[in-house]
Amino acid sequence: MSITAADVKRLRERTGLPMMDCKSALNEAGGDEEQAIELLRKRGQKILSSRSDRETAFGRFGLYCGTNLPCGAIVELKCESAPVTTNEEFIKLANDLAKQLAVGPGAATADELLDQASPSNPNVTLREQMNELFNRIREVFNVGRMKRVEGGTGGYIHNSTTVSGVLIGVEGGSDDAARAVSMHIAAMRPQSLSVADLDPAIVAKERSILREAALAEGKPENIVDKMVEGRLKNFYAESVLLEQPFVRDDKQTVGEFAKANGMAVKQYIHWELGVE
Repeated sequence: MSITAADVKRLRERTGLPMMDCKSALNEAGGDEEQAIELLRKRGQKILSSRSDRETAFGRFGLYCGTNLPCGAIVELKCESAPVTTNEEFIKLANDLAKQLAVGPGAATADELLDQASPSNPNVTLREQMNELFNRIREVFNVGRMKRVEGGTGGYIHNSTTVSGVLIGVEGGSDDAARAVSMHIAAMRPQSLSVADLDPAIVAKERSILREAALAEGKPENIVDKMVEGRLKNFYAESVLLEQPFVRDDKQTVGEFAKANGMAVKQYIHWELGVE
């Protein structure tokens, strides 16, 4: 069967693969377009297997959240190069992974998630969606960290000099208020949600440092402990989310901002790409 330029063009439009690859597959399939697509998929799988050990140091976070939704999720999707992180289909895949993790039956591993149907195209699995994208871009993708949070959620994705993702669990509030707190977390990097959640060893170390400093200043020992407790408040204001001055209005803490917006922040996840 004679393969025309129109045949090759049509196959290229369907697959997004190079013209020569499409022409070769059509020739091998005797002009059968569906068979040619299957051949291209198999070739892509062989290439993927040979490149599976490549480093994936770039990427982005997929996010699915809402204060009125039953749950939210965040998923880390890695790739080989920076330009791919702005590819619309790559962004869609990251967000599809997060949405399916939230609305589906859940998944304990990346493989479990990838074997579920894609929320944007229920006719294919997320793995098939990812492999199709590999076939076009020819870069290895890896699903990294992923987390599902029950109840209302808010979030923020930062894709500038530092690639980071924030997902918070909330009660009440609004999407705008939850996003504002999430942006604060990305900027200020708190160590814990509340004072009670701080690692006791970290607090003990800070208390010891402050006590030694107060004694070195010549303060009377009988008032040193009170001074230390007072100065610890500054440490909490630097380290604890609900005690930090809110970045949009430092006259109030994050906790006060949340309360003023009828919102209680119950938990948060803050991940930075490449920082486990």
